[in-house]
Amino acid sequence: MMTRTIAIIGLLAALPGCINVSAPDKPIEINLNINVTQEVVYRLDGEAKSLIQQNPGIF
Repeated sequence: MMTRTIAIIGLLAALPGCINVSAPDKPIEINLNINVTQEVVYRLDGEAKSLIQQNPGIF
């Protein structure tokens, strides 16, 4: 077990000590296709319904 640990430490020491992190040249583009559907359900009072039918140009 000890020799394995020493071997791992030796391999890690052989790796370069610098990690380079850089931003991409072009901006990141995210495409979102969103479909929003809304359904409106309404109920009219009988008196309001007859008023609208009598005066169709009210709205």
